[in-house]
Amino acid sequence: MTAHLKTIAPREWFLAVLNSYGMLFFSRNKIFSVLILLVSFIVPYSGLMGLLGLITAIVGAHALGYDRKYIESGIYTYSPLLFGLGFGTNFEPGLAFYVLLVIGSMMALLISVMLTARLSQRGLPALSLGFIFSTWIIILASQHFSALGLNQRVVYWYNEAYALGGKTLVDLIQAVEEFPMPLWLAGFFRSLSGILFQVNIACGVLLAIGMLVYSRIGFLLLVVGYAIAIYFNHLMGGFSVGNMSYYNMGTNFMLVSLALGGFYLVPSVRSFLWLLVTVPIAYLLVVGLGALIFKFGIPAFSLPFCLVVILFLHAMQLRVHPGKLMLTPIQFYSPEKNLYRFANSQARLKGQSFPHLSLPILGEWMVSQGYEGSMTHRGEWGKALDFVLLDHELKTYQLPGNRVEHFYSYDKPVLAPADGVVQEVIDYVDDNPVGGNNAQQNWGNTIVIRHTDQVYTKLSHLQRGSILVHPGMAVKRGDWIARVGNSGRSPEPHLHFQVQTTPFIGSKTVAYPFAYFLQRGQSGEVLQEFTVPSEGSFVRNISLHAGLQQAFNFQPGMHFRIVGSDGETEQWEVMDTVYNELYLYCETSGAAAYFVRSDSAFYFTGYHGPRQGHLHTFYRSAYKVIFSVEKQVQVKDAFPLEELSWNPLWWIQDVVAPFFLFMRIEFRSVVLQDGGKMNEEPIILETSVSRWLSQQSKPIQQARITIQDGQINALEMESSHRKIKLTWHAAY
Repeated sequence: MTAHLKTIAPREWFLAVLNSYGMLFFSRNKIFSVLILLVSFIVPYSGLMGLLGLITAIVGAHALGYDRKYIESGIYTYSPLLFGLGFGTNFEPGLAFYVLLVIGSMMALLISVMLTARLSQRGLPALSLGFIFSTWIIILASQHFSALGLNQRVVYWYNEAYALGGKTLVDLIQAVEEFPMPLWLAGFFRSLSGILFQVNIACGVLLAIGMLVYSRIGFLLLVVGYAIAIYFNHLMGGFSVGNMSYYNMGTNFMLVSLALGGFYLVPSVRSFLWLLVTVPIAYLLVVGLGALIFKFGIPAFSLPFCLVVILFLHAMQLRVHPGKLMLTPIQFYSPEKNLYRFANSQARLKGQSFPHLSLPILGEWMVSQGYEGSMTHRGEWGKALDFVLLDHELKTYQLPGNRVEHFYSYDKPVLAPADGVVQEVIDYVDDNPVGGNNAQQNWGNTIVIRHTDQVYTKLSHLQRGSILVHPGMAVKRGDWIARVGNSGRSPEPHLHFQVQTTPFIGSKTVAYPFAYFLQRGQSGEVLQEFTVPSEGSFVRNISLHAGLQQAFNFQPGMHFRIVGSDGETEQWEVMDTVYNELYLYCETSGAAAYFVRSDSAFYFTGYHGPRQGHLHTFYRSAYKVIFSVEKQVQVKDAFPLEELSWNPLWWIQDVVAPFFLFMRIEFRSVVLQDGGKMNEEPIILETSVSRWLSQQSKPIQQARITIQDGQINALEMESSHRKIKLTWHAAY
């Protein structure tokens, strides 16, 4: 065991200790964690016992060989920390005390590990149940131990403060305690201190300041949870604020609000409204369940908080229609990050989970009939599109127009909209004469392609004998698969396109977007992303460039050496997770930038790590790249708001973020120089980042990326506080 413990790096100890303190408030912010640790020593002996209980659990967890990532996260060890704080608060020191401190801390660890393993299988947290059960056992057993006695440290903690800091510290704490303030405000600070088994205003004030700096939404939730509990208590004619346990109010009411308002649920109007239900439930459990449990000589501790959170989260998981009250999909241990990244991913990553479709045409065509069109797109078959080819006079044919061959759409190539396998083919229906109609063979010649088990595309009214595929044949995006005809219910040549969830000809349609295409507007062509073209619009596919595709074709195992004009060098490696998520990993700083690459685009989906390094510069500068050198392709995207530098408006936005977003960070990119063929002149991409407040924009970054011979050569970035040039060196 000793040899095993010697392998624990100082960084592992550091993270395990700080994250355990941070987890008391669902935080992994190191500065806030240090503050919580220091504040716990306002009652020095209790603070020391909490730290000893935590260290005991960390040593035991490593000795038993538990996953080091779980140990570092604090998930296993914050219950032993709570056990130590509570044990040191309520019992007198002595040999029996220290023996039980070690045993109780290990018991809290083992219970936490077991419950975490069981509950995590259902996506539920163990919370502080390990602390509750281990403390109950010790309290019940202590009734038979004469060597272990209760103390009044929570009442006479001034004596310990005097021993720690003398009269100066005691006078300072006493000045805070005696500062004139309303009873409800003093109750708020005392309740907040109760989370650390204290009942003093100074502790609560320091924790409140720390929470405000760490998370404005978190601070608001603490206030909201306390206010709801106080009002419900008043409405029910309950105890006065001064007579209710501050520990119960702080741990159970405030932490229910923090957990369900912005940690396990994405902060929103709905998550706040549900606190009007969950906090009163916690109140009822504190009063009712607490009275029942106390008959056995044990307090409820944080059991009401644990029960309410686990009950509500489990009930949320059983919903058939989730609606807009959302469980946090990826936990960032910050209400602001949970909200901003969720909102950002909802807006920009909506196309990540389904196949990307391209237009099944070459060149620019018009959508002659869109969704719920007035002619034939009705009812279950309403989510369909018809495409026709027009001339400069907006005519579909050349004179005299009495033969199908006179129509521009006729005999034109039909392309596969995405990779897939051909499911059904009809190729025996004759083309109609102009103005004719074949209602008996409604769809005419048709191809159905399976892209996934639930996504099929159907292309109809094809020319007889022009179909180049057969059932079971694999096709790639852009493959020529047939020609436009005039078969079926088609008075003139056009291409009918629809998406459906079953492979049968005649299946009902579903709404489904095209990934990237250009749509003609009043000021030129505009890039459209993951949307459905409207009736009457002129659309065409973007032209992909092999040089851009190759430059951003980052594959696992590739390495890059990035040298900055500031002399700093970083080593990057392309890696992937067990879920096949790709990311660039900086070996120098430990930063990671996750990305997605398709046939048409490259874009980052998240960044974790310091913001001072080259990888963050690349993340901000190449946030989204469309593989087209057409100057019409002006890419727009949005960063999560956490990318903002600190300013007072940011804090205001944080406070109102669950209800209203008035700020945004916009990313844009455009091709300044077209490299033509891959080995000729370089491609120059210019990107910019701007902060938008209402309708006012403020540029905060400009960058240029140079690409030649299918490789990124250099990146030049300039912001208000930094200017740097990065050069790429050979990948291997």
